[in-house]
Amino acid sequence: MKKIFVNRENLKYNIEKIKQYAPILDNGQEYTIIGIVKGNGYGLDLVQYSKILIENGIKILAVATIEEANELRKSGIKTDILMLSTVNHIDELEQLIENDIIITIGSKKSAELANEMAKKGNNIRAHIKIDTGFGRYGFIYNDFNTIIETIEGLEKRIKIEGIFSHFSMSYYKNNKWTKEQFDRFIEVLEMLKTNHIEINLKHICNSSGFINYPEMHLNAARIGSALLGRVSAEKDIGLKKIGEFKTTISEIKTVPKGFNISYVNAYKTKNKTKIAIIPFGYVEGYNIGPRNDMFRLIDKVRILYRDIKSLLKKEKLTVMINGKKYDIIGTLGMYHAVVDITDGDVQIDDLVEININPIYLDRQIRREYI
Repeated sequence: MKKIFVNRENLKYNIEKIKQYAPILDNGQEYTIIGIVKGNGYGLDLVQYSKILIENGIKILAVATIEEANELRKSGIKTDILMLSTVNHIDELEQLIENDIIITIGSKKSAELANEMAKKGNNIRAHIKIDTGFGRYGFIYNDFNTIIETIEGLEKRIKIEGIFSHFSMSYYKNNKWTKEQFDRFIEVLEMLKTNHIEINLKHICNSSGFINYPEMHLNAARIGSALLGRVSAEKDIGLKKIGEFKTTISEIKTVPKGFNISYVNAYKTKNKTKIAIIPFGYVEGYNIGPRNDMFRLIDKVRILYRDIKSLLKKEKLTVMINGKKYDIIGTLGMYHAVVDITDGDVQIDDLVEININPIYLDRQIRREYI
């Protein structure tokens, strides 16, 4: 048995926590939480997860692919859905418009395609994407002429409902680069206002930015990992983890002193040892993290420092069985792990709880909401 158990009450609790942390807007407008459901709902099942967000007052969902948008519409979800990525192919744009998806316009090409579809009689809803230094989709923040000309050149059937950018380092508090990105975005907003272009929703904060930088909330934010209680932020606002991966013990046996465990004889027992074989491994995403080459030199130094501390402390991978923590011994296999249960009362088929980010887990593993 392999399942991800999703705690509904903890998810509802996190949604309420995020709402409480959102600002009260001066104009009486309700602050907009955009629920990010990309990556199969962060590994919690796209449709089930989205429906619970909607039930708890999330009025806009956001996806990263056309397939995600289509799946939500096919499931009967009618809530507003924002496609975060710019689309530059007419057939893809047709699918989004047919399914009433809010598109992102972040280039002259995407604007031209939207105009082409609008001229055919299609009503289109869109957000404008500004690149303030992330280097992906969006108009370069200081290319004011292109931004203004593009917006002013849009057909009347295209309604611009929002404008956004994306932080690249907001998981650190008091970060000068995050402030620089925010200032660049504000500069764009002021430029648009000077040119009599008013756009309602303005959002730059992701989960970490929303928690670490309340002064940058504006009137909307895109919240993903925070709803799972797995946000990378320095400030703790009391969120709860909502997803647990559980499996069962498939075999138990006792091995003698000096017995080798796992590949390359990575571990040798010091005494007679009772072990449990657990049917999970790194293929399920356990002990997987971002590649170190994704970071700057200073981040690599931090990672090295953390790894040295872990080595000195002899930190081990662990699992929970019957409420007690047990060490994994040897190297983690692709599909199996070996656990030292010498001091425990453990039986075959007992449940094993493993702390894994659900987004890494295969979609074929069942997600069960409890």
